[in-house]
Amino acid sequence: MTSEANLSDVAALVVAAGQGLRAGQPVPKQFAPWRGKPVLRHSVEALAQAGITPIIVAIPEGAEEIARACVAGIDGVRFITGGETRQQSVRFGLEAMQGDGPRLVLIHDAARPVLPRAVIDRLVEALEHFPGAIPALPVVDSLCHADPRGLKMGAPAQREALRRVQTPQAFNYNDILAAHQAWAQTPIAGDDAQVAQAHGLDVALVDGDEVLHKLTYASDFGNGETRPPVRMGTGYDVHRLEDGEELWLCGVKIEHHRGLSGHSDADVAIHALVDALLGAVALGDIGKHFPPSDMQWKGASSDRFLAHAMKLVREAGYQLGNVDVTIICEAPKIGPHRDAMQVRLAAIMEVPEALVSVKATTTEKLGFTGRGEGIACQAAAVVVRA
Repeated sequence: MTSEANLSDVAALVVAAGQGLRAGQPVPKQFAPWRGKPVLRHSVEALAQAGITPIIVAIPEGAEEIARACVAGIDGVRFITGGETRQQSVRFGLEAMQGDGPRLVLIHDAARPVLPRAVIDRLVEALEHFPGAIPALPVVDSLCHADPRGLKMGAPAQREALRRVQTPQAFNYNDILAAHQAWAQTPIAGDDAQVAQAHGLDVALVDGDEVLHKLTYASDFGNGETRPPVRMGTGYDVHRLEDGEELWLCGVKIEHHRGLSGHSDADVAIHALVDALLGAVALGDIGKHFPPSDMQWKGASSDRFLAHAMKLVREAGYQLGNVDVTIICEAPKIGPHRDAMQVRLAAIMEVPEALVSVKATTTEKLGFTGRGEGIACQAAAVVVRA
């Protein structure tokens, strides 16, 4: 996870003017419900929460009423009628924001509802060095060419040189506007990076994210839901007690003659809880997201790890059911701090305190915790479909 970029001079264009017929929904797929909200609302909310304004949404002719209902309550959103092709819709949207004078612009497909802030930040950072940037993922499957009828295998394709391209695609605003206005061919380019490249602009690749999956077919909607209504995960962590270290547990600093040693602030309770949350949505562990080999996490507050884990839970379409944290140590006594710990964890996760349990036990002086050499913690987390 990179540090968050300054997005004060960034505008966004969300392309939502298609009909989405393959998705098999009673309305165009961008207006259909998905994970408890209209598809369009997911990415518009993510852009607004990042502080991006204006957000121009290109919609089908006559769809303003349903589109406004989808994003009700979100500030800074304007609508324009899109064109016959995606490329035309983008040009109309770019021209509609000329009076806003943005320096940078993100162009995003509404059919990709989960939009991680980290991807936005990587794109904006890349624009400090390139006029355009797109998120991309490697191809992991073997590839081949097909014969003209698509019935027989042809020559193999080299996947190492190929990437799966996603949105949002990011550009210096003036550059991409000029590229679209200079396009002299039929306006059917597959995406804006192709338009930029045809105009002589270099386009950088940044790491995309699997959660940016595009909703295309009826199976992507799963007749409302295919995800389990309830999931759970567990976590366990251990840190050594050493002289000269601060002692942080559940985001609360505790006065003690020794503290926990680790790459970050070594908050063993939060680390176990982060693993439980990530496990509940099958997104790995804390080391995958915040590797100790990365010096940016040296001495970092574990609050950031927990907030990020909860963000991933929500992006996966779940909300917290409850968490249960058990701290295992002989000293210090946890009881006097338990209420403060529960309050602090609830605040970091932005959930009611009633969903957070913190308790403690000893090992009757057995093992490393019994000898006072370290503190262990186990955690369980239940998440429910949003």
